[in-house]
Amino acid sequence: MTGKAKPKKHTAKEIQAKIDAALTNRGGGKDGIADRTGKVKGGHAKFECPHCKITAPDLKTMQIHHESKHPKIAYDESKLVNLHAVLAPVAESKPKPGIRGSLKK
Repeated sequence: MTGKAKPKKHTAKEIQAKIDAALTNRGGGKDGIADRTGKVKGGHAKFECPHCKITAPDLKTMQIHHESKHPKIAYDESKLVNLHAVLAPVAESKPKPGIRGSLKK
């Protein structure tokens, strides 16, 4: 007589990978587009080129872009637009009940 096949258990590594995949922003969908373009709060795009309006996450990347795309124009860090400073969301003055608890005392 043959025995019944036992179902395999999920390993902790598999479960953690599923949780990570479900909760990590992978950059897809409408939220991913907004994050990449930096239109909402800056996202990954921190600096904006003043000449062609392309965005870059840091100064080194922006310098590489500038040297390759605008070689005849001198590179000046002071002309770069910091999107995180410009597009930063305004902090709410009223606390959120889900974080602090009930507002009733």
